[in-house]
Amino acid sequence: MDVSDRGRLRFEGADAATFLHALVSNDVIGLPAGRGVYAVYLTPQGRMIADLRLLREDGRVLAEVPAGLAASLQTRFDQLIFAEAVAVCDDTSATRAALVAGSKAAAVVAEVAGVDAALIEALPVLGHTMAGTFRVVRTDEIAEPNFQVWAPVDEWDALTRRLSDAGTTPVSADLINALRIAAARPRFGIDMTEDTIPLEAGLLDRAISMSKGCYVGQEVIVRVLHRGGGRVVKHLVQMTFGADVVEAPPAGTRVLAGDDGKDVGVVTSAAQHPATGRMLALAWVHRDAAEVGRAVRLATGAGATVTAFAA
Repeated sequence: MDVSDRGRLRFEGADAATFLHALVSNDVIGLPAGRGVYAVYLTPQGRMIADLRLLREDGRVLAEVPAGLAASLQTRFDQLIFAEAVAVCDDTSATRAALVAGSKAAAVVAEVAGVDAALIEALPVLGHTMAGTFRVVRTDEIAEPNFQVWAPVDEWDALTRRLSDAGTTPVSADLINALRIAAARPRFGIDMTEDTIPLEAGLLDRAISMSKGCYVGQEVIVRVLHRGGGRVVKHLVQMTFGADVVEAPPAGTRVLAGDDGKDVGVVTSAAQHPATGRMLALAWVHRDAAEVGRAVRLATGAGATVTAFAA
């Protein structure tokens, strides 16, 4: 699938890693070259500005950011540079990216990139390597093995030809979205917004380092974890519907619980699982109703069960 609409920023310079380390929620300076980390960039009030995939290289850090946010984030980061030796560049229009997923993804990507399959197979999540002008990144979009291949824009046609020759089949955004929901992976701009506190979305283990120094919004995160015992008002959860539900509930559909049908949340995204055929959804649910196995229903009358927390 073509995922070129996502933004790609480049932080160039000797202070690139330390600059980002002071701003985002995860450990950047502890990353060796060739590794990556998922992080969130927060307001001082602990709410999300964006989530980022950060890839460490010698002398620079690359960032994949949500679609449509690269330009504004470049401006925001640029305004925070004072004496640091770092420059922020927006590479979105100069590069493109393909997502390759499936049980043979590592072998296919290795063939396309012209590298040893064992090297690609051994990459950890957000581990990355250059193969000529292509950058290969192991991603965790869905439960199935998946990788991104970044290419200069003038080599995109060559990349897509190689992918086709290697036996890949183009897939729709709807299919990847369904697999994303099945893996309980929230997406910024759909399931998470600028009002989201990352702890509500289950991002503690993935996106937040508890051992690094200060970052923007850390005080709020620490206060919730240590003074509030980690309790938040709502959680982003995955719900599974009965076999009788054959249409995906639209975003904004209200979630109800209890005999009195109390309004406890809202659906953010939904899709039919391509393997089981069951309808799935991600939804914000009040903490009192957000427990695995809890039966809820929608304002449409459809019944559902909370099956997992988003992560």
